[in-house]
Amino acid sequence: MPVAFVLINTEIGSESEVLKTLKGVEGVVEAYAVYGVYDVVAKITADTMDRLKEIVTWHVRRLDKVRSTLTMIVVEEPGT
Repeated sequence: MPVAFVLINTEIGSESEVLKTLKGVEGVVEAYAVYGVYDVVAKITADTMDRLKEIVTWHVRRLDKVRSTLTMIVVEEPGT
């Protein structure tokens, strides 16, 4: 099952709003507000790599108040 971690920069002060919206997006299994260079970290899973790309491109990156993202696709799961 394809997995990605998406690091998200939001508009200033909109971290909570983006986090709340993200938690309702299909495929987002975890999402956290964080301190540091990025504002939010989300873990996304999907049945196929194409579906994973679709979720990131059309349902995360295009959220209102998301300024930029960095997507890291997992290449190997623990224990494999």
